[in-house]
Amino acid sequence: MARRIVPCLWFNNTAKEAVDFYLSVFKDGRILSMDRYTEVGEEITGHKAGDIVAIEFEIRGTPFLALNAGPEFAFNPSVSFTVECASQAEIDYYWERLSARPEAEQCGWLQDRFGLSWQILPERLNEMLQKGSPEQRKRVTEAYMAMKKFDLARLEEAYGRNAG
Repeated sequence: MARRIVPCLWFNNTAKEAVDFYLSVFKDGRILSMDRYTEVGEEITGHKAGDIVAIEFEIRGTPFLALNAGPEFAFNPSVSFTVECASQAEIDYYWERLSARPEAEQCGWLQDRFGLSWQILPERLNEMLQKGSPEQRKRVTEAYMAMKKFDLARLEEAYGRNAG
């Protein structure tokens, strides 16, 4: 069996709520396993036997581990997850469901209600920035730097092709 890297997300006693939320947003998601605390360490963790310790889940083919812990640590934008979208409708779908802090929105980045940062990007963006001429890359970069949520038609226009 291949070894894998699984991001572990530390939640302040809201792991189950967070996983349920992510599974409602990412329709292809699923819970893979759920572990519960035992009576060992109740005085250290503050959790009772039977409380959820961790939930392994998967969204868009990526495994995650949601740790049901405490307030010691919080998410920050130095770690984010990228969602590549095929259309403006898909960008809009994820943006509307995930964005919970308008002041955190910038260049396709947003924060959800748990403080986790996401980048909602058009699939075409990498192609534009890697295969475009220097002038095309400059125009695309100037266009997206002024955006919060990406507007695929405006990016296509900046690139020099019609969105279609």
